[in-house]
Amino acid sequence: EHKLFLVRALIPLHKPKCIPMYHQQLSYCITQFVEKDCKLADTVIRGLLKYWPVTNSSKEVMFLAELEEVLEATQPPEFQRCMVPLFRQIGRCLSSSHFQVAERALFLWNNDHIENLIKQNRKVILPIIFPALEKNARNHWNQAVQSLTLNVRKLFSDIDPELFEECLLKFQEDEAKEEEIKLKREATWKRLEEIAAMKAASNEPVLVPHRITTHALSG
Repeated sequence: EHKLFLVRALIPLHKPKCIPMYHQQLSYCITQFVEKDCKLADTVIRGLLKYWPVTNSSKEVMFLAELEEVLEATQPPEFQRCMVPLFRQIGRCLSSSHFQVAERALFLWNNDHIENLIKQNRKVILPIIFPALEKNARNHWNQAVQSLTLNVRKLFSDIDPELFEECLLKFQEDEAKEEEIKLKREATWKRLEEIAAMKAASNEPVLVPHRITTHALSG
């Protein structure tokens, strides 16, 4: 019965726009549920992910603060059930151009309990968030975010250098593929522009080969 109340009444309260007015009390209630019954952690975390704000940065910061409180009371079995969708979302937060969102996500590593959960499951988690960490470390505009990212990156590198190198290699390969696709696309559009310019100069109708347009649009 208490689980039904949690799922049907409390978790959906994350949806309304006026949530800042009561979020502190809601977060406290939900954390109490998880502390009393740790098996509810997976349900709560998936509920938070379901209602995660997409365009509201200040609301995202609130959700991340609540998430930290819930994770503080989460045990390894429940954590493992939801860690893949959870860290996909955390990866998106790390990539946020809004520095407070990225910073708040990185603060999760300051919590010893959460850091231990992440370390125990690093083989699943690091490949998910590695691209976000690497891009932040290279060129996030905010210095605090860059510095915190480098700390998290070093943590993974120290505890599992082999896994870190695997992820780095995969990231570099993916980056090279993306660059190759980008160059091909640019070359295709350049060719289309040349064809159009030639036809325009000779007043001929522009008939673009279907294969080229299909490739350009799909690339």
